[in-house]
Amino acid sequence: MKNNIITIISLFLVMLSHAQKDKVLLTINETPIYVSEFKRVYEKNLDQINDSEKGIDKNLDLFINYKLKLIEAYKLKLDTSRSYKSEYRSYKNQLMTPYLQDEDFKKTLLNEAYDRTINEVRASHILISYSKKKAKRDSTEIINLLDSIKNKINAGEAFDKLAKEFSHDPSAKINGGDLGYFSAFRMVYPFEKAAYETEIGKVSKPFKTRFGYHILKVVDKRLSKGAFEVAHILARDKSIIGKVKIDSVYQKLNEGKSFGELAKKYSEDRGSAVNGGVLPKFSSGRMVPSFENEVFNLKKEGEISKPFKTRYGWHIVKLIKNYPVKSFEELKPDLEARIRTSNRGKLSLKKLISDLKVKYKVAKNEELLNKVVKDRDFEFPETDEKTAVFSIEKKDVSLKAFLEYIKNKKYLSIESLWSKFEDDQVLNYYKSDLVNLYPEYKNTLQEYKDGLLLFDLMKTKIWDASQKDDEGLTLYFEKNKSKFKSQDISKVKGEVINDYQKYLEEEWLSTLKQENKIKINKKVLKKLKKYYNQ
Repeated sequence: MKNNIITIISLFLVMLSHAQKDKVLLTINETPIYVSEFKRVYEKNLDQINDSEKGIDKNLDLFINYKLKLIEAYKLKLDTSRSYKSEYRSYKNQLMTPYLQDEDFKKTLLNEAYDRTINEVRASHILISYSKKKAKRDSTEIINLLDSIKNKINAGEAFDKLAKEFSHDPSAKINGGDLGYFSAFRMVYPFEKAAYETEIGKVSKPFKTRFGYHILKVVDKRLSKGAFEVAHILARDKSIIGKVKIDSVYQKLNEGKSFGELAKKYSEDRGSAVNGGVLPKFSSGRMVPSFENEVFNLKKEGEISKPFKTRYGWHIVKLIKNYPVKSFEELKPDLEARIRTSNRGKLSLKKLISDLKVKYKVAKNEELLNKVVKDRDFEFPETDEKTAVFSIEKKDVSLKAFLEYIKNKKYLSIESLWSKFEDDQVLNYYKSDLVNLYPEYKNTLQEYKDGLLLFDLMKTKIWDASQKDDEGLTLYFEKNKSKFKSQDISKVKGEVINDYQKYLEEEWLSTLKQENKIKINKKVLKKLKKYYNQ
């Protein structure tokens, strides 16, 4: 209900105007209200009101009522309540979200994500993890180690052998670092980026992810085969005994027996056996490569593979359905959501901040900052703490603010803390500047802000009051019984309350008009009517 009320109220909200370009339509308590304010609200509502209600006089009266209510809301300091501030702050954060992205960069990421969805890469990697507490000291040593391993690979040593020997990825002991095929969003973004930007047969430079440092070798690249739905029958014994068992089942299939029934009876994957061997839909990278390859070789729905072996045992697979990759337009909403919620979404914000540092006049006090670098625990005199360590446009940020920011963060370097602090300051300045940069943002925010106030005002003055005033409600009913279908108030109470609220609002507005001085510029109003009549 609240959101609906706010939406209705917002139809009568006023936008600030450039006073020097407008004529004054009216004043309330000597405060001028301009033609452009009324025109914007009036024109916004034209498509939502009946022809009989489109008259200038009627809408001007509604407009004045809105202004009077808003004056009253601020007079009662409803904008200072905790609940109002919390809801307004929440909406403001939500509203500014689209402005905290670099739009061109977002498009680049979107196109990149789709390209990496329709194209798969197969890579093997070697991971050397590090202790986060000693990351800076360890990084040079780790990179040198990976460089030496890379040199061995380039000299002809087998990648899988070196992966088993050096990699900290536990699975490397089994797969020699082979990760199979994968596409967008399957790996952390730095890993994905390195894989797609490395040529087939080449080994990448060492690069960092949250898991440590890696090198990778690209084995192959191909068009995505989409997603698959299959059923399988599994014999877990990998010896000749398992082979005999799976061959026996395969013979029964060739005799025309039902795949589903044989899966229920013979498959040792009990999770899928009860469903006739059907597995959840999957695409590249979800299954072991040996299983995927057999599936990808099946071309027709219903086609059944010959028995094959993986590290889990002996399988027979039946293709149920192949789902090709959807078009860009079909996948766009999903890709946008995944970009927004993944670590690559932060890249767009970083790009925005980088651009803002060029847009705004940004400067730092190198001399003062160097003092902090030399001794972060130094007790700076009050004069230094008040001195600006950073400035953006005409706004200064004191050294004290930075010292507060780095307090209790001794595990991080001053350089990294300063970088984050500087980015935060630039972003916060930009957030406060949005109202100057984007009129649509400013207008929408103002509408919601005033809508919240008027909701709280109406709730206090009318809705709650009518619910609590049983005596007044009863008296109103007795005086207006002829308006209602029943003479029993209990049978029409909802209708009575609704009418009583309208009555209270009309009485209240009449009082507000007496308490406030309203003066309409009749000459300007006449021209306004003429303009709309034409």
